[in-house]
Amino acid sequence: MIEPDTILRLESLAKTYRTGGEEVRVFEGLSCEIRRGELVALVGESGAGKSTLLHLIGALDTPTNGEVYFDGQKLSGFSEPDRAAYRNQKVGYVWQLHYLLPEFSALENVMMPQLVGGREFSQARGRAREILGEVGLAKLTERRVGELSGGEQQRVALARALANGPALLLADEPTGSLDHRTALSMMELLDKLHREHGLTSVLATHNLELARRARRTLRLVDGNLVDTVVPEVH
Repeated sequence: MIEPDTILRLESLAKTYRTGGEEVRVFEGLSCEIRRGELVALVGESGAGKSTLLHLIGALDTPTNGEVYFDGQKLSGFSEPDRAAYRNQKVGYVWQLHYLLPEFSALENVMMPQLVGGREFSQARGRAREILGEVGLAKLTERRVGELSGGEQQRVALARALANGPALLLADEPTGSLDHRTALSMMELLDKLHREHGLTSVLATHNLELARRARRTLRLVDGNLVDTVVPEVH
């Protein structure tokens, strides 16, 4: 029976790639549920399939077998326009490589997903200013991204991910390219915005300090998911 507050459900999920004549099985038979509002750390060795799993959840790729459900809806049942709308409106993405457009300003980068989603220009501009203020970049909105530090660029990427008010935040090694001090600041910001925006967050990471901030840890080991609930500290 599905819990009423379940936002994500993975059901017997499998992913296999073909490289030349060889078949590479990333994982098979993965099943779990993630409740609304949870902050979940996805951990595992390099090559275990963490990024692949985030791509399936975010409708950036399709499983070989099994289903991903978002709010009770099968992603496999979405048309291409539905999948595009899901990626634009329901899911925010932060990657280790930020994929920002360096020749555009921070403000313009955060406006873009909003404009793609149909928001009016002045509203997109206002929302971009607001969310850049939330990530501590209120004074750098007009600065070109290529002129910002690595930590500042990652904050712009986080602002862009949250610009359309997603329900789900997917982050793939969001602190992986940052130095220790900047990574700690980014972890605190991710935790703060997770709570303030009422997000459900899945963070794939090798960073144990970031993983320890999660309420649950999903560990990918030999193609299987091991689910650990972290006890609350009182």
